[in-house]
Amino acid sequence: MSVRLGINPLTWSNDDMPELGGDTPLETSLAEARQAGYAGMELGNKFPRDAGVLGPILQRHGLALVSGWYSSRLLERSVEDEKQAVEAHLNLLSTLGGTVMVYAEVSRCVHGDRSTPVSRRPKMTDADWSLFNARLTEMASYLCSRNMRLAYHHHMGTVVESAADIDRMLDGTGPEVELLLDTGHLTYAGGDPVAMARKHAGRIAHVHCKDIRADVLARSKAADLSFLNSVLDGVFTVPGDGCVDYAAVLPLIAAAGYDGWLVVEAEQDPKKARPLTYARLGHDNLLKFARNAGFTVA
Repeated sequence: MSVRLGINPLTWSNDDMPELGGDTPLETSLAEARQAGYAGMELGNKFPRDAGVLGPILQRHGLALVSGWYSSRLLERSVEDEKQAVEAHLNLLSTLGGTVMVYAEVSRCVHGDRSTPVSRRPKMTDADWSLFNARLTEMASYLCSRNMRLAYHHHMGTVVESAADIDRMLDGTGPEVELLLDTGHLTYAGGDPVAMARKHAGRIAHVHCKDIRADVLARSKAADLSFLNSVLDGVFTVPGDGCVDYAAVLPLIAAAGYDGWLVVEAEQDPKKARPLTYARLGHDNLLKFARNAGFTVA
């Protein structure tokens, strides 16, 4: 199967903590992403949201638009309200050739609050789960009708964080709801990306390749840090620079016929982790892992 390698602009500028890389121009991140060898980039907070403006910028750098994060609030508002809220984002992705939407529920989330330990993240009741899964299925069906796949992003500090949460979501929704496997977030949450890939490979629509520094994770959990303080401490890094077993994860995804993007995503403090250095390291390591897994890299 064929895949393409992309990167998220968090390497250069952080969305949840804009002061990290806040002075880095969009043009710098795009130029360095291409220089490091990537074929595409996901959206970030510095990207124009007008397809007529963004399209030529990406073309100038020889990059495709991979996808982009959408903050859902299905626990707080109706599916009809959500459809209206997602429209501009959906149109931007569709116009620029995107086929997968990074979709995450942010109702009650704590990952953007430096004062709240990630251990105090929200959890859904049985009633919440019933409502959420029904609405998520309906929303995914709507996106499918617009030729867009919903790739659900489990995320630290949100209502879908752990392996058990992912299982309950996938078991309680229709096949239209697909998974964004984020190896770093799952490892942080105590899960096993290899086991998750083995169990749900057929539902994976998008992959974020984020690695974990095990010693920093242990320190973060012992200190009961917030998500952002863990990021500042260096919990995340690029593939091959941490403890995630990509040599075991990617062959399972390849065997299931995955043919989308593999996206390097590793939010770090750019003053401590030079973006171009880590972008290159992530690309070169992921390219090796992907080819060894049996993927053809376009």
